[in-house]
Amino acid sequence: MGEIIKVAMGDLKICSYPDSLTTLGLGSCIGIALYDKSTRITGLAHIMLPDSTKITRNQNKAKFADSGIEEVLRLMVEKGANRNKIVAKIAGGADMFGFVNDSKSVFRVGASNIVAVKENLKKQNIPIVAEDVGENYGRTVTIRSEDGMLVIKSVGKPLKEI
Repeated sequence: MGEIIKVAMGDLKICSYPDSLTTLGLGSCIGIALYDKSTRITGLAHIMLPDSTKITRNQNKAKFADSGIEEVLRLMVEKGANRNKIVAKIAGGADMFGFVNDSKSVFRVGASNIVAVKENLKKQNIPIVAEDVGENYGRTVTIRSEDGMLVIKSVGKPLKEI
């Protein structure tokens, strides 16, 4: 087993076998885990918001679904990943404020993030092969470069591997 590399909120990192990537505290944020099985190059972005074009003078690409996905893909390909073999697993996008049935609520950041992540991955031709999104609880995720497994921990929930 290699090193476990921490990815902060609004951050992204890549690694290769035998290392793993982890991020803590995904509430309305989404962890976007990208994996190339052929090279075992792995990426993880902890995005906070759906759209970088709504913010002026932003310097942090990793904070947003659109620019975060583009950047982690760029870094993975630069390291040697095969762009056509990269798949995604996503987790997070929770409704932490209890407004699941209120489609007009400004607090539906999690739902907006889920839509944006799915749209941007589709735009990049990256298939989502597994997901654990929505609901009303936080998650901590770890993606293993060994096999691309995304391990999800949540308080009061059984450990989940997708």
